[in-house]
Amino acid sequence: MSIIKVAILGFGTVGEGVYRTIQSHAAEFTAVLGKKVEVAAILIKNKHKNRDVGEEVLLTTDFDEILGLPQLDVVIEAIVDKEPTFTFLKKAIARGCHIITANKEMFAHHGKELLDLSKKNNVSVGYEATVAGGIPVIQTLRQLLKINRVSLIQGILNGTSNFILSEMREKKQSFAESLCQAQENGYAEADPTNDIEGFDAFYKAMILSRIVFGEEPEWRDVERQGITSITSELIAAAEKLELRFKHVASISREDGYIIASVKPVLVGNENPFYHVEGVENAVNVHSDIVGRITLQGPGAGMFPTASAMIEDLVYVCQSRPAERNAVKITAECIGSSKTVEQKEYWLVQGLAESSGVTLVEEVSEGILLIEAAKKDLDVLAAQQPGICYFSILGEIDLSVLNKAAVTVI
Repeated sequence: MSIIKVAILGFGTVGEGVYRTIQSHAAEFTAVLGKKVEVAAILIKNKHKNRDVGEEVLLTTDFDEILGLPQLDVVIEAIVDKEPTFTFLKKAIARGCHIITANKEMFAHHGKELLDLSKKNNVSVGYEATVAGGIPVIQTLRQLLKINRVSLIQGILNGTSNFILSEMREKKQSFAESLCQAQENGYAEADPTNDIEGFDAFYKAMILSRIVFGEEPEWRDVERQGITSITSELIAAAEKLELRFKHVASISREDGYIIASVKPVLVGNENPFYHVEGVENAVNVHSDIVGRITLQGPGAGMFPTASAMIEDLVYVCQSRPAERNAVKITAECIGSSKTVEQKEYWLVQGLAESSGVTLVEEVSEGILLIEAAKKDLDVLAAQQPGICYFSILGEIDLSVLNKAAVTVI
């Protein structure tokens, strides 16, 4: 029986998960592919550290030693940072290997170049694990996009931020306390900036945009906001309105332009994101035929991420050249775009009096529910730097308030 030889770059949580899964699911690989899958080499940082791998596996700190193997079919990358990862994967493609990556930052910056290079070398790129951990978002979109026109895709794409917001609400903790808990549980790095400031979700959103619409927005035009401005007081005020904070990435096409944002919003219990808690991720796709579908599952961890990479391993080995790396460019967005910006409901903190917006309710001291157009709030924020304001996705039930009357402040 012929053999597929695999190299794994990195043997941290994800890399080890991939190795263990290949070992434990050998029979399934053979049944699906008609070939055995063997790990030929693993790129490591420390040669002296003891690792529980087979003696036949080459353990090396030198990537060129891996490239020099007599047979090498697939390179699975499970390390961090843009470099040297990007260089390693370019070399692997030039060698004629399929590549699989979980590196969202690197792929957001260099994915197009890797995909173009793979086409020239007649190999495939798997990148399911770059977007939503163990959720098969990309594989689903590859199927959905064959006929359906997607108008909007939204997602909770960062499990760390979602965990922190869940802990703050459920345990009545501060942001700092919940972040500390996330770090103790291994969900947040010692430097959590990428997660809590929205960079991680931003990179994933750009990858999704490329898949769904065939292009990305200008990065500088994307509204990116993390969760550091959300306080215990805001969480409590949202609960009075029967709303929950969620950090949501949103991508759509309007008048030929890609519009994207990554920011905290408020959702009610009719929203599919309302019950997405802890480190779970979720993606909601709006399209013209199937309507709305939601995918939900673990966004991180050894085996959820390994699962996505393992499914990619099957995908790159099975796909025909014409199918490889294919994306659908959606030519139009469903429905007409808004010519006049509509007023929305917002939860606002730090708004001065005489601001000219419609007050619906003072939810708690200094925290207001208002109705306004976003452009008007943007102007106020420029004039009053202390303002924090959060949009509400979907409808809000005003009957939960003490009154439904509105005034202008």
